[in-house]
Amino acid sequence: MTAENLDALYQEIILDHYKNPHHAGLREPFEAEVHHVNPTCGDEITLRVHLVPAGADGWTVDDVSYDAEGCSISQAATSVMADLVIGKPLEQALGVHQEFLTLMQGRGTVEPDEDVLEDGIAFAGVARFPARVKCALLSWMAWKDATAQVVAADETTKEKS
Repeated sequence: MTAENLDALYQEIILDHYKNPHHAGLREPFEAEVHHVNPTCGDEITLRVHLVPAGADGWTVDDVSYDAEGCSISQAATSVMADLVIGKPLEQALGVHQEFLTLMQGRGTVEPDEDVLEDGIAFAGVARFPARVKCALLSWMAWKDATAQVVAADETTKEKS
């Protein structure tokens, strides 16, 4: 597949997630809700995360729901992020987060791992445009913030008991 064909395919994936977002709409139950804004462009997201205990293994990401406004890149990245983390153990989901972050910070030089990132590989081209990287990362940073709040609250509760 040529680079032009690959870019066209990636654009199609991004537009599909933008037009048909997965997991959109704020849902209950949830343990943490965060609101993040990209001040450079005005994109914003309110995101809820629902984690369930997974025994000694920590947590499982049971649900991610959101209400978001912004460009096609931030909207599509939110849809893809939710697809990639829901149902996974938190540690594995954090690994996917790190893989996406590495891709976005690579300025187009990082070869994405399709087995890990699935539709997230479509953002490889976005990484070449530093002004758009924040758009792609907005929901990922909100998700990481929300999960950190849940884990921190649980640790505080355990310390008090």
